[in-house]
Amino acid sequence: MGYRRFTDREGNTWEIHDSHSDWEFRPTAGNARPAVRVPAPGYEQDPFELSSEELQRVLDRAPAPRSAPRRSPFKD
Repeated sequence: MGYRRFTDREGNTWEIHDSHSDWEFRPTAGNARPAVRVPAPGYEQDPFELSSEELQRVLDRAPAPRSAPRRSPFKD
C-alpha cells in the first residue's frame, strides 16, 4: 500500500498513514518534527483526494504535543 507524501508550508515532508478514524502524519528523512495524529476529515477518507492546501489545514488543526506533567514540589 502506498502512502501519500505531503510537503507543508515550512518545507517539511510527511507521509500520511490513514485509518478509518484518524490520520497520522509521519515525518520523513530530514523532517525533525514528531509524528502527528489528527482526526480524519469527515468529508474525505482518502488522503490522495485532498489538495496540498486541504492537507495543510488538517495538519494545522492537529493538537499541540503535550509536554510531560510537571512534578509536584511537595513530593506528593
